[in-house]
Amino acid sequence: MSHEELQAFVEAAAEEYGVPGVAVGVLTGGQEIRVGHGVTSVDHPLPVDERTLFHLASVTKSFTATALMRLAEQGRVDLDAPVGRYVPGLRLAEEGAAERITVLNLLNHTSGLDWNLVDADDTDGSLAAFVAQLDRLPFIAPPGARASYSQAGYNLLGRLIENVTGQPFEKAVADLVLDPLGLADTVFDMDDVVVRRFALGHNRTEDGTLAPARPWKAWRAGTRGNNPGGGIVSSVQDLLRWARFQLGDGDGLLSAATLDRMKQPTAELRGSTLGDSFGICWFLRDVDGVRTVGHGGSGNGQFAELLLVPEHDFAVVSLANAGPDGYQFNQAVVKRALELYLGVVEREPEPLPYDEARAREVAGRYEIDAMDLHIAAEDGRLTLAVGIKPEIRAASEDEMPPDHPAAAIGFLPGDGDEYLVTEGGLKGQRGFFSRAADGRVTGVDLAGRLFSRAQ
Repeated sequence: MSHEELQAFVEAAAEEYGVPGVAVGVLTGGQEIRVGHGVTSVDHPLPVDERTLFHLASVTKSFTATALMRLAEQGRVDLDAPVGRYVPGLRLAEEGAAERITVLNLLNHTSGLDWNLVDADDTDGSLAAFVAQLDRLPFIAPPGARASYSQAGYNLLGRLIENVTGQPFEKAVADLVLDPLGLADTVFDMDDVVVRRFALGHNRTEDGTLAPARPWKAWRAGTRGNNPGGGIVSSVQDLLRWARFQLGDGDGLLSAATLDRMKQPTAELRGSTLGDSFGICWFLRDVDGVRTVGHGGSGNGQFAELLLVPEHDFAVVSLANAGPDGYQFNQAVVKRALELYLGVVEREPEPLPYDEARAREVAGRYEIDAMDLHIAAEDGRLTLAVGIKPEIRAASEDEMPPDHPAAAIGFLPGDGDEYLVTEGGLKGQRGFFSRAADGRVTGVDLAGRLFSRAQ
């Protein structure tokens, strides 16, 4: 695909999904192709280009993990050591957990910690203050028992980095990773963002029009306490440089063996669109027989996707500034790039016909600390709706991303507990239902995280 062909596809996809501004990059054959299209804001438009900043949200975790792996190579952190060794006085909801959770458990989301502390007192705005409140965060499983995506786990890793380096997290990451690689447009602080061109997120209102998203970063990700898990801001130009580093020999910062170790399976994922397993931070997924390595991020009206294909020295980056359709735009770009550059075709599984008895069995409300997930069986179809808990939304002074309304899901062939979302903003997402020993449905996984059954 030529630059012109990629440009044409990006423009058509942005129009189809109604995204005001997008930036796409492809690394292939050692060459970079970069495309910017649309505008930074519907209210105050500037053209999006290769250096326009987008909030990367959870793609940040790849930077946090890489910085920590540098400390491990330097002998300053042992991945198999308990996190309590590096965060003295750490108190968690289960007694002794700080001595059972290893650094690796945090890196591959097997710590057992729930997703995040959404009601943390952030008046201090520091990682230390955030971590001091982790004794209120529930466990969804014993440490090491299963993978479940945890923002709080990565924020705890940020505090570990602060303690080991003696620097604020953001400064440590800059010294360990960003500055040596020349990632001059990859930043955390809004003071560094506003002196550059940046994309504003947008969300759809009830009448379908796009409105600027506030706060600029994701809700609850605007504080330093959430920076390790989701606070970084970057451009397509810098992300392609980041991809080149991750696919390379370490540039003298990390050994090739360590970079490769990060891309090897460490924990299985079941029935997830995100991947078949976790490496160290990375989601690992086979697509049409080819191994891919990647991470996505969802902010407040902004979505990011980074995918690597190591055996082809290939990468694709896609950034979009509208929710929820920016997610669908990014997925379309990634799928098209894999097909046209590598001949790799991703085929979605076919759901089974509706089964009333199975649908009634899983119907109910499920929850994590921040969100409710509703499964309903009505009028011959099974639906899934997910959104921020009403009491949290009502108590917050911040604007929050809109909820995902009810969308159809279907069971997939196999043991009968895996499902596929077939419409709406979450279309293509896969997950599964968990059962107790007696067969009762006790939880549902979506986007790599467990929602426990509440009723």
